Amino acid sequence: MNAPAAAPAPWTGFKALIATPSLPDLGPKPRPDRLPTAELHARLERFFQEQAIAESLRPWLRSAALLWHDHLEASHELSQQVAGPDGSFLHGLMHRREPGYGNARHWFHRVGRHEAFREIARQTTRHLVPAHQNELLARLVPNGLWDPFAFIDACEQVAGAGEADPRRTVLMRVQELEFDALVAHVLGGSGAVPAQRTRT
Repeated sequence: MNAPAAAPAPWTGFKALIATPSLPDLGPKPRPDRLPTAELHARLERFFQEQAIAESLRPWLRSAALLWHDHLEASHELSQQVAGPDGSFLHGLMHRREPGYGNARHWFHRVGRHEAFREIARQTTRHLVPAHQNELLARLVPNGLWDPFAFIDACEQVAGAGEADPRRTVLMRVQELEFDALVAHVLGGSGAVPAQRTRT
């Protein structure tokens, strides 16, 4: 008799639960492939039960899932209730997309040097070097350190240039790497992002 298949790790399960065919925009624009909030909450409840997620983590994960699915106001209502660097980080991400760049900077000042920054720097470097984005890499990861304020500035500049700007797609991918590293930190403790298939 075969043993039952092991349940996926919390990070893997959460990423699969919130997955969308397209990446979130740098701004507030909702995508047609996002899930309605009711369906998203139903999926999250099942995930919490299956993975025995601690009650203390659930508001943060709800906020993260809502943000990924472009429900910025609903995400904000939850993230502003979560104390500590992880809550401030998520709060800052929401304001950057809002866009409220001044508020985003305020919340990242409250974050300080987050433990996920090392993984964000590593993943961003791995993404930008093959793409020959050395100038952008020097801005976002100076001396090998992730600079969230430089990323806010880059997002603001691209927002003003319009949707046709080719830098937009590059920054959307960096935004995904940032989000993934933060969620991996919250669910796994190390911040290391598991290997994933490259997006095309």
